[in-house]
Amino acid sequence: MKKEILEALEKKYQAEIAEADAIVKLFLEKSVGVADHANVISEVDKQIHRISSGEEKLEILKGFEEL
Repeated sequence: MKKEILEALEKKYQAEIAEADAIVKLFLEKSVGVADHANVISEVDKQIHRISSGEEKLEILKGFEEL
């Protein structure tokens, strides 16, 4: 059961990272028509935080695999 839980969490964090990464790339590559510059910066910053958080969680998860 431990293995299944850890694998599920790993997939969850990887999906969160992938989603945030896609959003950042969308804003950076396809920002045509985005009217409010401040909101773009805020949104990209939020997504980078999500990526950072997900990567940190994956690192923490590695410690539980050794138990």
